[in-house]
Amino acid sequence: MLKFLMDRLALSRKGAGDFVKGTFFTLLLDFALMLPAVYVFLFLDEYLRPLTGEAGVPGNDIRYYIAIAVLFIIVTWVIARLQYRSTYTTIYEESANRRLALAEKLRKLPLSFFAEKNLSDLSSTIMQDNTELEHTFSHAVPQLFASVIFLTIMGIMVFVYNWMLALALLWPAPLALVVILLSKKMQRKNQKNVYDQSRNVSEHIQEGLDTIQEIKAYSNEEKYLRDLDRKLDNYERSLISGELVIGLLVNSSKGLLKLGLVSVILVGAGLLVAGSVDLFTYLVFLILATLIFEPINEVFNNLAVLFYLDVRINRMREMEALPVYTGRTEFSPENFDIGFDHVDFSYETGKQVLRDVSFIAKQGEITALVGPSGGGKSTSAKLAARFWDVNSGRILLGNQDIKEIDPETLLKYYSVVFQDVVLFNTSVMENIRIGRHGASDEEVLRVAGLAQCDEFVNKLPDGYQTVIGENGEKLSGGERQRISIARALLKDAPIVLLDEATASLDVENETRIQAGISELVRNKTVLVIAHRMRTVATADKIVVLENGMVKESGRPEELKSMNGIFAGMVRRQMEMTGGKAAG
Repeated sequence: MLKFLMDRLALSRKGAGDFVKGTFFTLLLDFALMLPAVYVFLFLDEYLRPLTGEAGVPGNDIRYYIAIAVLFIIVTWVIARLQYRSTYTTIYEESANRRLALAEKLRKLPLSFFAEKNLSDLSSTIMQDNTELEHTFSHAVPQLFASVIFLTIMGIMVFVYNWMLALALLWPAPLALVVILLSKKMQRKNQKNVYDQSRNVSEHIQEGLDTIQEIKAYSNEEKYLRDLDRKLDNYERSLISGELVIGLLVNSSKGLLKLGLVSVILVGAGLLVAGSVDLFTYLVFLILATLIFEPINEVFNNLAVLFYLDVRINRMREMEALPVYTGRTEFSPENFDIGFDHVDFSYETGKQVLRDVSFIAKQGEITALVGPSGGGKSTSAKLAARFWDVNSGRILLGNQDIKEIDPETLLKYYSVVFQDVVLFNTSVMENIRIGRHGASDEEVLRVAGLAQCDEFVNKLPDGYQTVIGENGEKLSGGERQRISIARALLKDAPIVLLDEATASLDVENETRIQAGISELVRNKTVLVIAHRMRTVATADKIVVLENGMVKESGRPEELKSMNGIFAGMVRRQMEMTGGKAAG
């Protein structure tokens, strides 16, 4: 049973066990809520039967009924406490564990996943979907299971007691169920529409935040806001439509259940006049008719989230089913040479990016990847750090296939400086310290000086303790890049990947920061990507990539003398800069 619940409801083993307990105590609470009816039953049995001509006289005074009332209140309170702890509290714990499990899953996914996945979709799954599942499992699912069991047991009991009045009481229940089941497809369609419209709004807002500079620069504020208004209107209409549909169905179903009371009144009155039932039995069924459907009504109140349960569970399963990169956590390479051995790679079927790429980036040398845009340079650098796995061929580090090494273990040997720098909303000091947790302030300040950070940091209000805003919004592109280089210097890993590391710098600052980069790359394996020929002029080896293939490879002087692609790139930049670019 636990296995079924784990598979069907995407619960952990502990969560499935807690769900069973929650359903059990919810069932007990449903019965406990019938205690007022039992109380009235006891009273009527003692005081009403003698009035109908049956033998016996009342034998209990008011203290007896006060004691019974207090006992029922205590029992109901205890069961309600147990039900709350076994549903709400444990479900919240399961929800917290689910979020942690998703976060752990994301930690183990290849870094390429985050470049391909819509981040608003990810945050929606982690936060919104989990919140909705939390609400559904605490307010609806255990209650549904318990309500079905409760209604079945009560149905059997009342049929045994008096089948005619039981039939009058319960006949609307199957009819209400048919209405709900027939509307299930329509409600799911409506819920999906609401979800899609909500996603459109959140994605549009995120896109606006990410591209605010471009929106303002090209005077697109009005168009952006018009589009946002339109999407908000669509979302509002879908919500209103959904609420109307759900409200109509829920209230229709509740109205059908109320017919049970009407039927009991009419049928019971007829049976009472005919002498088929006594007044006592008639009153008992009238009381039952006002209480028996309350658990079902509570489920109807959460019908919307209940019908959308499968959609959210499937999204959880999709996340859990994502393949993770695994490998050995023990890794001791002979050296730090990186070798591409007949590597083929494509991001998606039919769009191959690299074709039979082979080269070696030796330890202690700078290997520069150059070539036209879209040639596969950045892809090669990221493949070297196992951001993706190759389709065929091998990438070796110290003569070991990196596909066999755990990505987290592998990345300990890499310092990465990419063009797109990510900074955190904390101080400059802590942003640099990310390169090596536990580094002293003196170590941070030393690498910051090498990366030429002192110049701009000393002008900040609190120096290295200045909080720089989300993603370093208070800094220029070049300043952010220098912090990124300082991080890499602090990590001091044996392999360095530089992808357009100085692209955000002017010529003067690029020249100054080369001292820091020279310190960073000393005696290490270096893969550098750059379009400026002066950046790669001191490289030990040039690999020219075009259309995903290695077209040329060798020392800079050798490639210049070949009068090929690299020589042509050097000439064009010399012409553009008046002969000063080649270095």
